[in-house]
Amino acid sequence: MSDEPQEFSQFPVNQELSSDQKIELLTQMMRIRRFEQVSLKHYQGGKIGGFLHLYIGQEAVAVGTISLKGDNDHFITAYRDHGHALAVGMGMNECMAEMFGKQSGCSKGKGGSMHFFAPDKNFWGGHGIVAGQTPLGLGLGYGLKYQNKRGCCLCYLGDGAVNQGAFHESLNLAKLFEIPVVYVIENNGYSMGTSQVRSSAQPEFLAQRAEAYDMDWDIVDGSNLYEVRAKTHVAMERARNEFQPTILEINTYRYYGHSIADANHKKYRTPEEIEDYKQNHDPINVFQRKLIDEGVITDEQVAEITKAATQEANDAVKFADDAPSPTIKDITKDVYWETDNETEASTIGRHFFGD
Repeated sequence: MSDEPQEFSQFPVNQELSSDQKIELLTQMMRIRRFEQVSLKHYQGGKIGGFLHLYIGQEAVAVGTISLKGDNDHFITAYRDHGHALAVGMGMNECMAEMFGKQSGCSKGKGGSMHFFAPDKNFWGGHGIVAGQTPLGLGLGYGLKYQNKRGCCLCYLGDGAVNQGAFHESLNLAKLFEIPVVYVIENNGYSMGTSQVRSSAQPEFLAQRAEAYDMDWDIVDGSNLYEVRAKTHVAMERARNEFQPTILEINTYRYYGHSIADANHKKYRTPEEIEDYKQNHDPINVFQRKLIDEGVITDEQVAEITKAATQEANDAVKFADDAPSPTIKDITKDVYWETDNETEASTIGRHFFGD
């Protein structure tokens, strides 16, 4: 925590980035921002049902952490999952189609905004139960250790999930059995409509709770992509090489409410607070200015990237609009693996429902 922000660009994990790789990181953040903005428009237009939890303002967390992924690293998150999905390499088409409830969506139109999945990219969701993903992330890490694979699981949760019992049970087991898992608290300051200081008892930082389980922990500035990469890399290497878990608390901010249904988000936060973050801590603007100062990118290139990201998001909407809807026959598909694959077990009712 004593390092000045500008020093993180000098960490080896950041120094080894090429100019093209740095531009790609900025591009990924811009793609997430445009995808979210277009999603908001069509949610308000009635094209998207259910809930919509926007990631606008938090892009450096997903992009920075996931940019460090190796072949045996896995990722799992909560319901604010669009940023992580795009960062692992999911396409805008399959994600937008999922929110439109279409058959070509990543979860066949049955999951919606909160349930993006891409097992082929080691991305395991997208979970709607608060902290429900934390024991699952533990299990992914356990699987890596059991199979003797050098990798780790990044398990993301919000600051509102840190008080759930399942999370604390997971921490205990993670340390007890030395599981290669990194718990990433994306602390955007508000658990739904309640500020962190009103909802969570803590000595100073939420991540300090790691001390109760003899675990390492750190605090990260979520507006600084270089810092996110530098500190996450340390935690991931600890997990991969020593089978030791870590809690990272990445301080970030969401511009909109907990979900679009949160109509009071401007009442429990002052306009000045929101504007200060936009002007001084927006992760895209911060990284963009750094790359311009480094001579890596120009304003003209930024404009081109922004235009391309906007076009990609709009094209995804057209894809989703034109995609076929699921049929009544599809309602029982992709529910049980045994049924889809017509195994012997699928013919025995009690296999699922008891005697």
